[in-house]
Amino acid sequence: MSMDSLLETVSSNRASGGTQGVYRHASAATGTPMVFSVFVPDHAPGTKLPLVWYLSGLTCTHVNVTDKGEFRRACAELGLIFIAPDTSPRGEGVPDDAAGAYDFGLGAGFYVDATEAPFAANYRMETYVTQELPALIVANFPVDTARQGITGHSMGGHGALTLALRHPGQYRSVSAFSPIAAPGQVPWGEKALGGYLGGDRELWRHHDATALIEDGARVADILVDQGDADQFLAEQLRPELLAAACAAAGIPLTLRMQPGYDHSYYFISTFMADHLAWHAARLS
Repeated sequence: MSMDSLLETVSSNRASGGTQGVYRHASAATGTPMVFSVFVPDHAPGTKLPLVWYLSGLTCTHVNVTDKGEFRRACAELGLIFIAPDTSPRGEGVPDDAAGAYDFGLGAGFYVDATEAPFAANYRMETYVTQELPALIVANFPVDTARQGITGHSMGGHGALTLALRHPGQYRSVSAFSPIAAPGQVPWGEKALGGYLGGDRELWRHHDATALIEDGARVADILVDQGDADQFLAEQLRPELLAAACAAAGIPLTLRMQPGYDHSYYFISTFMADHLAWHAARLS
């Protein structure tokens, strides 16, 4: 594939009957360099493939899922391109949590466009993930933009659900691993949405999957896997709130409580192939 001159190849490796690449570019949305990974399975010349976006959780970069997600074999078998962006802007001058906490600032962009100083200049992750990076992907990879799915873990599960609900028609399928299902009602979300968007909780509802559904946003169906031994389940994740909203709205939700599984990539990798098959069925 010929690379756009704006895209730098950090690494490229043969893997699972395809190519695992890592790329860097200068982002206009965030005003920083951004790094992301893309797996492209082998395919016939000229073929356009469906793609699945994977949004990572707090403290993560593209590296976590790329190294530990165990997605490549399933993607090769299903003919899916797999794209993993970063979770926040990074670099000199990018503001971070004042106390250096893990759940706000660097590695914790929450997939929103911040409106509050000093974060508004760089923390524009919704624009980055839904507009800027897709345009770069289309220019450089053999993707069929009419066949996009989105998934993610924890903060990234929140991102997958909210972006699918906020951008109807952009994603044909959506799933999540242990998502922050109602960020407006839990400490992680209250801190992040308050810090990025300000104190008006009504504005937070536009970035809260449970609230978006309550307020009329719709998707065709949702798959969620959640470990019942997840240490964040009761306080931060609250899948029962999403389930209630989906039931009231008539959105088919497959919520699978997985016995004994925690919040880690051991859990994610175990059910990754199930999620990719879910997306492939809806992107075929």
